[in-house]
Amino acid sequence: MSDAPSPSSTRYPAGGEAFPHKDLTGISELAPWQILYLLDEAEQWVELNRRATKHVDALAGLTIINAFFENSTRTLLSFEIAGKRLGADVVNMHAAQSSVKKGETLIDTAATLNAMQVDAIVIRHASSGAVRLIADKVDCPVLNAGDGRHEHPTQALLDALTMRYWMRSRGFEEFNGLKVAICGDILHSRVARSNVLLLTALGAEVRVCAPPALMPAAMEQMRVTPFVNFDEAIDGADVVMMLRLQNERMSGPFIPSAREYRYLYGLTKERLKRAAPHALVMHPGPMNRGVEIDSDVADMPEIDGMLRSAITRQVEMGVAIRMACLDVLTRRARGVAGWEPNA
Repeated sequence: MSDAPSPSSTRYPAGGEAFPHKDLTGISELAPWQILYLLDEAEQWVELNRRATKHVDALAGLTIINAFFENSTRTLLSFEIAGKRLGADVVNMHAAQSSVKKGETLIDTAATLNAMQVDAIVIRHASSGAVRLIADKVDCPVLNAGDGRHEHPTQALLDALTMRYWMRSRGFEEFNGLKVAICGDILHSRVARSNVLLLTALGAEVRVCAPPALMPAAMEQMRVTPFVNFDEAIDGADVVMMLRLQNERMSGPFIPSAREYRYLYGLTKERLKRAAPHALVMHPGPMNRGVEIDSDVADMPEIDGMLRSAITRQVEMGVAIRMACLDVLTRRARGVAGWEPNA
């Protein structure tokens, strides 16, 4: 299938000037209009993915490696599906099966991947900055699928795309003035960091809420309002985004118990009443049901045609966003008109 709908990107510079970056390693590197460009580009793929036939040959002949040095299910599958729906050859590399386990350095791994003449590499790594290190050592585009506590840019982009579709149904004009509360383990969350960077860049009013031990210092410098009281944080919020406790990144007892955490910071139906009547519930997954979010909130259906829980919608938007990123970042190598290296 080659008749994918065209994106509406006439408000951006022509050709490669619309997105001049070789890689996508973080939201912090993007101008607001570049974020909006990727969101606009993704909308064509949302439409394609809702068709009976979900395939184009845009990346036919290209090879993409998903190099995951950290466990993942939904992110790995999402990138794999995205690449295959674009027609690329997709290879998944897991850390347990890689030479890193035999003592190979990350730089040597990067050199090995580069020598294979691949066309894009998607990297997930437990160390902050590891993706940037590899991106600087290889010739092809590199996409960050999460690095330590640093960033998870495609998660923030898919969250923004999810909000955008919901906002249109509620009459919001883009993100200006949207009240978003991000609640949970802020300290260890790269998802929180990328979302804060993206949402504040687009003009949203962002609140972050966490127990004192899980709240990074000087959050005000990121143009957000920090809260310790969960009820105050979600008061009147348009979007409530819950985060998982990152137990695998904790090196001590940050909370007394999961039971007490739920009592103070768990999103229940009763608590959700403090948010705006139309409030959207989000969670990047995987969820700790009954800890940061109750099942009857996570699984809330549409009520009177109004979407309440967007958790599965986020997964849908993730495939479209990753298709957009793979498409845009490989245009120079594919010689797309206006995207030639010297254009």
